[in-house]
Amino acid sequence: MKIKRDMGKAAALRPLRDVENWDRTVDVVVVGLGAAGCCAAIEASEAGLEVLALERMSGGGGTSALSTGQLYIGGGTPIQKAFGFEDSPEEMYKYLMASCGPGEDEAKIRMYCEHSVGHYHWLVEHGVPFKESYYGDGSYTPTDDCLSYSGSEQSYPYREIAVPAPRGHTVQQDGIEAGAQLMRSLVAAVEQTATVVQEDSLVQTLISDEDGRIVGCVVKHDGEEQLIEARKGVVLCAGGFINNKEMVRHYAPELWRCRYRAASDGDDGRGIRMGMGAGGAAVRMETGCIVLPYTVPKSLMNGIMVDKRGMRFINEDLYQTTVGEAALLHQEGHVFLICDNECFARPFAPTEIAAVEETVADLEKALEMPEGVLQSTVEVYNRHAERGEDPIFHKGAQYLQPLINPPFAALDYRVENSLYTVFTMGGLHTLPTGQVVNPDGDPIPGLYAAGRTTSGLAAQGYSSGLSLADGTFFGRMAGRDLAGKPVPPD
Repeated sequence: MKIKRDMGKAAALRPLRDVENWDRTVDVVVVGLGAAGCCAAIEASEAGLEVLALERMSGGGGTSALSTGQLYIGGGTPIQKAFGFEDSPEEMYKYLMASCGPGEDEAKIRMYCEHSVGHYHWLVEHGVPFKESYYGDGSYTPTDDCLSYSGSEQSYPYREIAVPAPRGHTVQQDGIEAGAQLMRSLVAAVEQTATVVQEDSLVQTLISDEDGRIVGCVVKHDGEEQLIEARKGVVLCAGGFINNKEMVRHYAPELWRCRYRAASDGDDGRGIRMGMGAGGAAVRMETGCIVLPYTVPKSLMNGIMVDKRGMRFINEDLYQTTVGEAALLHQEGHVFLICDNECFARPFAPTEIAAVEETVADLEKALEMPEGVLQSTVEVYNRHAERGEDPIFHKGAQYLQPLINPPFAALDYRVENSLYTVFTMGGLHTLPTGQVVNPDGDPIPGLYAAGRTTSGLAAQGYSSGLSLADGTFFGRMAGRDLAGKPVPPD
C-alpha cells in the first residue's frame, strides 16, 4: 500500500543509537489528550509517575469533545438502581459478547463488565457530572438527562440472550454539548495532577533501543524537533484513522462511501501507524461504527426497511448502528424505509423522500423494483402485524403496525443520499493492561495504547457509549499498569 503525506515517517522507528541527547526525560509520555489520554495521564500521575502529555492541537479534547458524551456503563450503577433497573456484570457481559462481534475481545469485555460500576464512581470522583435522571430510549439525549437505552438490548435476538437494561450514561451538560463537558471535566482532572501538558506538539515517530523496547518519541513543537525519553513507556491515545483516505480505502473501503465522518482532524491513523512501525499488530481494521439515523422520531420504526429489490432484511427496532452496518456492508448501501401516512414523519437527521405514491404497486414502480416484490413484502408484513407478530424478523410488538393508510412513501437511505455517520474501530491489538502486542501476542516493551488507536470493546454491533467507555477505562488500565498497580480498580 502506498500512502501519501507523512505515513512513512510515522511508521519508521528512530533507533536509540541515533539519539545523542534527550531534550526531556519523564517516566511516561501520553500521546493525545482526548478521553483515553486524560485517563491514562491521571492514573499514572496519581500513582507518582512523572507524566508528559503531548497534544497536537492547542488544547485537549480530540474527537471525544465532539461526541454525544454518552458512556456505556452498567452492572448496577447508582443511577440504574435509582430508577428500578436491575442489572449485573453477567447480564451486561452476555449482551456485549452477543452484540460486539465478530471477533469480540472476551478478556476486555469481561474485565470492563466486572469493573464498570467502579469505573462510574472513578469518573464521578474525578469531576464528571451525571444527573440522576432517566431519559428512555436514545443514543442522543437532547436534554441534560443521563440514563437511556443506547443499544439493541430490547430487540431480538438480544432480549432473549440477556436481561435488557439501559446502560447509556450521558454526561450532564452545562450549557454545552455533553462531549465537550466530559472533556472539560477530564482536562480539569488532569490539571489537578502533576501531569505536564505540552500542546501544539505533533509526535512524529517512536524511538526504540536495540532490543525493541520503546524508550521515547520524536516530537515537532514550535517548528523544532524534540527528543523525549520515556523511562517507563509511551501510551498512544491518538485516535482512529477515518480521516486518512488511503488507510480507509485499504482497510475499510465501504466506510469512505459515507458522507459524515465523526472525527477530529487528528483521526489520521498516526498513532496506529507508529504502533505498527514498532511491531504492533493491528486487528479488526475493517470495522467501524456505522450510524444510519432513521429512528427519530420513533414512529418511523413502525415502517419497514427494504433493500433495492423491495425485500426486508432486518428488524427495524434494532439500534441504528446495527441497521447501518447491515445496510452498508450487506445491502450495498442501497435501502429505503417504507412508511404509510400513519407512521410517516420528517426524520432527524433530515432525509430525502425517494418517492410518494397512492399505492404500494405504484411506489414499487417508482423505485424501479422488480414487479410484485415490494407488494408481497408489504402484504406479508401487514398480515402478521395485524396480529402483533413478526415471525420473520421478530420486531418488537410496539413497533408493529400494518402499512395500510395511503399515501405511501419511501425515505431515501441510500448511502450516497443519506447522512450515514462513521468512525473506525479497528486499531492496535492490546492486552487489557493497555500493552500493545505483536502478531504473536507478545507485548512490545514500553509501548501502550488506548482509545480508538486500539481495537477495543466493540467490533461491529456497536452500542452508543462504548467508544468513550472503552477509551476512558482502558486508558486508566494503561496508566495503572505503567505504575505497577493491579489491573482491577482498587
